[in-house]
Amino acid sequence: MHFADASADRMLADMQHTQCEPHTPHTRRDTARSAGVALMLASGSCNQLGAAVGALAFPVLGPTGVVAVRQWIAGAVLLAVGRPRLRSFTGRQWRPVLLLAAAFATMNLSLYSAVDRIGLGLAVTLEFLGPLAVALLSSRRAPDLVCGAVAAVGVLALTRPQPSTDYAGIALALLAATCWACYILLNRTVGHRLPGAEGSAAAAGVSALLYLPVGITLLVVHPPTLAALACAATAGMLSSAVPMLTDMLALRRVPAHFFGIFMSVNPVLAAGAGLLVLGQSLQWSQWLGIAAIVTANTASVLLSRPRTTQTAVQRGSAEGTTAPTCPCGPLPTGDRRDRENSAST
Repeated sequence: MHFADASADRMLADMQHTQCEPHTPHTRRDTARSAGVALMLASGSCNQLGAAVGALAFPVLGPTGVVAVRQWIAGAVLLAVGRPRLRSFTGRQWRPVLLLAAAFATMNLSLYSAVDRIGLGLAVTLEFLGPLAVALLSSRRAPDLVCGAVAAVGVLALTRPQPSTDYAGIALALLAATCWACYILLNRTVGHRLPGAEGSAAAAGVSALLYLPVGITLLVVHPPTLAALACAATAGMLSSAVPMLTDMLALRRVPAHFFGIFMSVNPVLAAGAGLLVLGQSLQWSQWLGIAAIVTANTASVLLSRPRTTQTAVQRGSAEGTTAPTCPCGPLPTGDRRDRENSAST
């Protein structure tokens, strides 16, 4: 009887210990990844919602005026976060910073001008050809050629010639794609030559300065309404400040390749924001084109995933490259080191 009672007591203690046992590392990883997915969804939604809200101010400010306000806000936020020591920059460091500022300024102006002509969903989808081209050209493997062919089919579905085709809008979106590709490559160079987010913050500040003359002129010649200014400022916050913060938090919880895959959903989010906010509907062939380009982006990231358990963030640090870069702003390298340390524990 005593042996049975002892066994029962031991079983009860084991059950209580199991019930009170803290979460395993696997459970914690699942929780972190779920939080990361939620943050990425919030980032993408805010980014595209901000662009759609900014488009509401086009009749008053025009794309240039909206982009000017957005660049001012992005510059202020990134300068506050990066705190660059501008006086210590050398000529070798300033050259890629100035080129990055030019790419950043041109990318947003061409994108918003394209949104004004061909709609948010199509413009953002064509813009995503930029990072896809960087990924494919840096790989040159047979599966990547298939991804390129799928993307080309998507572009044909989106831009099939019609009497009403806006070739200028398509050209502007492709210019934005080219600038995004340059933005990614220049960010790598800036990241090599300057610590933390100093170079990227300086580039955002220079980009904001570039828009001061034209932005002030537009605001003086065509005095905006408070509603238009509010829409432009909202675009700056939702498309720059909020995504930058949420992306940094998300990359602490998910691998960089997973972040890259999720970025491919942005064209779909853009089409949804254009439909809900701006009333821009798409034809079924255009949805197929968006799906083809999203599929090509996703497959490209999946095919480039390393076979080891090392995360893409850690590999990028070892090779001197950067994590996936989004147009809202670059990711400070200090946060990458934090992610590497957390991943190794």
